[in-house]
Amino acid sequence: MPTLEVDTIVIGGGLLGWSAAYPLVKAGQRVALVDRMDEGHATQAGAGIIAPGMNVRDSETGYELRKASIAYYNELVDSLTADGEPDTGYERVGALFVARSEAEAEQLPALAKDMIRRREDGLGNVGQVTLLDPAGARALFPPLGDILGAIHASDASRVNGRTLRDALRSSCQRNGCELIVGEADLVSAGESLVEVKVGSTMIQGSSLIIAAGAWSCYLAKTLGFALPIFPQRGQIAHLDMPDAYTGDWPMIVGYYDQYILTFRPNRVVCGATRESDSGYEVRLTAAGVKSVLDEALAVAPGLGNATLAEIRIGLRPFSPDRLPVLGRAPGFENIFLCTGHGPSGLQLGPFSGRLVAGLVIGEAPTIDIAPFLADRFQPGFTPA
Repeated sequence: MPTLEVDTIVIGGGLLGWSAAYPLVKAGQRVALVDRMDEGHATQAGAGIIAPGMNVRDSETGYELRKASIAYYNELVDSLTADGEPDTGYERVGALFVARSEAEAEQLPALAKDMIRRREDGLGNVGQVTLLDPAGARALFPPLGDILGAIHASDASRVNGRTLRDALRSSCQRNGCELIVGEADLVSAGESLVEVKVGSTMIQGSSLIIAAGAWSCYLAKTLGFALPIFPQRGQIAHLDMPDAYTGDWPMIVGYYDQYILTFRPNRVVCGATRESDSGYEVRLTAAGVKSVLDEALAVAPGLGNATLAEIRIGLRPFSPDRLPVLGRAPGFENIFLCTGHGPSGLQLGPFSGRLVAGLVIGEAPTIDIAPFLADRFQPGFTPA
């Protein structure tokens, strides 16, 4: 059996896996990344809204992580561009937070003040915050319907997750990272050696990073610790508007779960369902597609004549407390976890990968990662 010796093995070929591999390769490590290429990668269908300043649902627990994640995007884009990967899929287009009822409209001024407070605290991707009347909002996003007002944040950004993942993968492989396609079988996990078998190849590494998304729980079970990650299916509709250039339209969010965003030249993305009882079934459902289109057309009826180009499906990795899982695996010094980001994988994933890669090479984390450790799921664990 051929043996491949590396410094670090990464299991998972989505955005998080490649985000972890990239800084390791840049640091001179020999890295092998194993990707089973499952249908349903969360990266395949993520929306890519990089604008936590407009989110009204995020817990305060993850605030510093979100703040650091936004700041890291600029560093990552600059680094990839310098590496010869200028197409990262990351763009600043602004966003509209829309109100669809009188009650929601009454809350907009307070939310605008909160967004400004977050910006002044150093949270990126907010920019100029402006209250708009319905006509002002429609001037920026023509398909909008009868909203009652909106907040415009000029620096809100979006990313095409597939494009960013491909840029990371290309740079990593060009700099020596080995991509092994197949099922990762954990053979042994010692204090200084981890062995992973993929088909007829044995990979030996000093460290292991598990970034296998919704499938990470199975690897944890093999290693003997609890990781209650579960899949949440998201169905997301892609529309084409051949008679309109949509590339500079702002993203649309609000006091509801769904969203609308655009990509050049005429793509409009509407989503997404949040199906926590889906299991690992990667399939379209009539109810799911209907709910996405109903919501999108209720907010922006001007999209009604668009062409339905495709429906994408992804399985988001969720944890019971809705917080990601980052850091060392319980009971191991050389095995690390980077998973459980739910709907925020594209927003938090690049920095999370960078953070975990830093732990591998002995760097101290720049934020407190105690709330994200998998220790919290272990029997008998008591928070400090």
